[in-house]
Amino acid sequence: MFGIRIRLVTVVALGVLAATVAACSSTPTSSASKDAAPTGLPSFYSVPSRLPSTAAGTLVRSQEVPSDGIHGHVYRVMYVSEAVNGRPTAVTGLVMVPDAPPPTGGYPVVTWGHGTNGMADQCAPSLAPNQAVPLQNQLLDQGWVVTASDYQGEGTPGLLPYLVGVVAARNTVDIVRAARQLPGAHAGKRYVVWGHSEGGQTAMFALAIGTSYAPDLDLVGVVAGAPPSQFQDIYAFLKTSPFRYYLFMAGAGFNVAYGSAAAPLSEVLTARGRSLLPVLGKGCADYIAKETNGYPLAEIVKADPFTVPAWRTLLTANDPGNISVPSTAPLLIIQGGADEQIPVATTALLEQHECSIGQGVERWIYPGQDHSGVIPVSMGDMVHWISDRFAGRLDAVAPTGESGVEVTSCAS
Repeated sequence: MFGIRIRLVTVVALGVLAATVAACSSTPTSSASKDAAPTGLPSFYSVPSRLPSTAAGTLVRSQEVPSDGIHGHVYRVMYVSEAVNGRPTAVTGLVMVPDAPPPTGGYPVVTWGHGTNGMADQCAPSLAPNQAVPLQNQLLDQGWVVTASDYQGEGTPGLLPYLVGVVAARNTVDIVRAARQLPGAHAGKRYVVWGHSEGGQTAMFALAIGTSYAPDLDLVGVVAGAPPSQFQDIYAFLKTSPFRYYLFMAGAGFNVAYGSAAAPLSEVLTARGRSLLPVLGKGCADYIAKETNGYPLAEIVKADPFTVPAWRTLLTANDPGNISVPSTAPLLIIQGGADEQIPVATTALLEQHECSIGQGVERWIYPGQDHSGVIPVSMGDMVHWISDRFAGRLDAVAPTGESGVEVTSCAS
């Protein structure tokens, strides 16, 4: 569910990109034989038949790519991360390095979790670096490295395990580790996770696992933009919305991650719904919407997944509203007051839950802003908040990007 929807990469654009990339230098870290790259993607995306290491965060290869308009150098990377079952898997993404000289200890890192853009290889944000991270120059100008995972399945074999929070969280943390191995990146240990929408769920799970999963790094803060939670409420909300195709994507994503025994599609999708599954590999978000939203939901969805025990278990496990252990890193939740995809009431409940488990949290609601429109309005405020975390300042930041921002916290 949920995302800043990234425009489909066309076949023509991929052809131009492949030609451009072929002219760029590449630094592989393994000479192992490679499988063919996904159809239409440059050879960089071919995964070695044997990874150089099974250790999460291992850099497999890197390649500098054109960075016109970006205030720094941009590298496409492939690295090792972990699937939901702990299996090592190759993931791709971007590392953006500022032009400013690196400080002692390396650049602080902001690692971005992208929103819903599809589930197929051609949806990988690293194919279009200038569009991969919103307002990336405002981060680079602070002297921060910016990393951006494609997530497992976009650019690499299989479909994206959509909304399986721990997978995207591992991918988003592991690219920070990979950046630290990238020659010339000078990435430090301190990092902040920022994600929006689907990436907001990613950020919440990175908050939950960051310290234990990556004790070699120093998580100093998490920003979750419009994070989906309270999945049962959101399911009811989306059923009659233009974004109901997110529900179809979520069913397939869970099946990809957990397999048919744990996530049986026959219990939640009709025969018609199952016949539409190939659509997910043929295009990105707009294409999926076009191919599925023409059907009444009842023709695709067989049963409310919350009434099916196996599915209820998986949905509960992937709902940030059920995370039970607080992190020492502070949390900031940002959302537009007119969000058309994530009901504002659900993030209020999420904040209450985080407070109840002892998590340090602030929540900023920008009046009148919709799901994606809140990003540019809140960007300056968020950069201020992140800057304070990197500087070791923990005082509350008063958002000024718009008048009348509703600010709440556990002390409110």
